[in-house]
Amino acid sequence: MSRKLAYRNLPQLFLKAREELLCHFRPIISHFGLTEQQWRILRTLSEMEQLEPREICELCHILSPSMTGVLSRMEEMGLVTRTRVPEDQRRVIVRLTRKSEQLVAELGPLIEAQYRVIEQAFGPELIRQLYEVMDKVIVAERGPIPRVALPEKKDWANLQF
Repeated sequence: MSRKLAYRNLPQLFLKAREELLCHFRPIISHFGLTEQQWRILRTLSEMEQLEPREICELCHILSPSMTGVLSRMEEMGLVTRTRVPEDQRRVIVRLTRKSEQLVAELGPLIEAQYRVIEQAFGPELIRQLYEVMDKVIVAERGPIPRVALPEKKDWANLQF
């Protein structure tokens, strides 16, 4: 027996909206031989100059287990350098190379132009509202949102009906 839930699937709507926007940027990014994750890292490093991998994870919303592999591939491509901090060999600093600085200089204006095209298509007012709503969701001044109480855990994989 199926039951319709009272609320729309908000995370699914966010994913659909994300995909609707990313599909306009993906051809630009892939034209330059990059993945979306790699572009997010390059863009962030171009703004911040140098970061530790954990900071990149936070700013670029990339899970830590993926970050090592992504940075290794980017280092092999000559896009980033990783150097250990002399005072603390456990820490690593990631920086752009000259090659990636040139890549960002060439790719960046195309991304900016695509933003302008999107703004024209949707209208500046809707884009402004989207930024406003997203900012409100991200930095809402509220305490932690309580979580609903969960029932006792079941082994759904082996449950027989």
